[in-house]
Amino acid sequence: MAQDTTYCPLVLVDTTELSRPDWLEYRRKGLGGSDAAAVLHISPFRTARDLYYDKLGIVTADNQANWVALEVGNLLEPLVARIFAEKTGLKIYQMKRMFQHPHYPWMLADLDYLVALPDGTTAILEIKTTNYNAKDKWWYDGKEIVPAYYETQGRHYMAVMNLNRVYYCCLYGNNEDEAIIRRIDRDMDYEMELIALEQDFWENHVLAKLPPPYLEDDGDLILESLRRVLGTIDTDAEPVAFTKAQSARVTRFLELQDEKKLLDANSRRVESEMKRMKALIVADMGSSCTAVYEDASGSYTVTFNPSYKESILKDSLLRLKESHPEIYTEYVSISESRRFNVKRAEPKAA
Repeated sequence: MAQDTTYCPLVLVDTTELSRPDWLEYRRKGLGGSDAAAVLHISPFRTARDLYYDKLGIVTADNQANWVALEVGNLLEPLVARIFAEKTGLKIYQMKRMFQHPHYPWMLADLDYLVALPDGTTAILEIKTTNYNAKDKWWYDGKEIVPAYYETQGRHYMAVMNLNRVYYCCLYGNNEDEAIIRRIDRDMDYEMELIALEQDFWENHVLAKLPPPYLEDDGDLILESLRRVLGTIDTDAEPVAFTKAQSARVTRFLELQDEKKLLDANSRRVESEMKRMKALIVADMGSSCTAVYEDASGSYTVTFNPSYKESILKDSLLRLKESHPEIYTEYVSISESRRFNVKRAEPKAA
């Protein structure tokens, strides 16, 4: 069945003067774009069950641990939006509304910005911030991507707004050259599947008050979810009698535990053998720092080079170095270590 693309989004509420508690209550009337990844069990931030509890007001999200990151993201949003506008030359603007899909009233959208495109159409702009180490999530195998958990958000918004493009601008540094800009276009097949999964979650879990299963791959994320919902543990509670299905998890855990022991033992064996080979190679090298070998299968260069570092016995010697460098050298001991490396080269062409 083809998706209808002739609709306009509804306005659920004007958010201009809406307090945060009231805004959160409106969000519980449906699923927003940031909820989509949790519905699909791919969110790195919360499980589908966390989302379920939040929608029912049973256990709300605990943002205390990452409140600084959230606050930084909010404070930097106008700046990142300005960087996007400067870099692309596109006009951006905001509409302080919470929108609602006319056919699926549980689908909501609260957008960061909208983009006026030169051809007269409109796109969506999502603002993101991250740290320098996490910027690599915007690439995969050398290709530019949008992280899957952000992609679901954009595709949810396109469905609600009936728009065909989403831009992302993610700042990971402290200057405009450290901003990532990405774009995705509408995919109706993806959208219809996303809507079906969200509808199943909303109708068969939230409305039915039936918690969804833990299907996430991240065990730590599940444990954190359980911590929030279980609260204080009753140390005097009676033991739980597992069913046969539940005991299968225990069996699998024990299998994995045994597998890990074998891997650890093999890793230690391999490491021990490597250390022995290294010692024998160094013995073959004698006092030389380099050894080479070449045959028809390829060539090897072995290096065992010295490296040096200065050791200072007391912090006060730092001041002595500045004021009396000639005396400083009398109190410095030089230690030597060597770095071992084996570099393999491709065989030479015949």
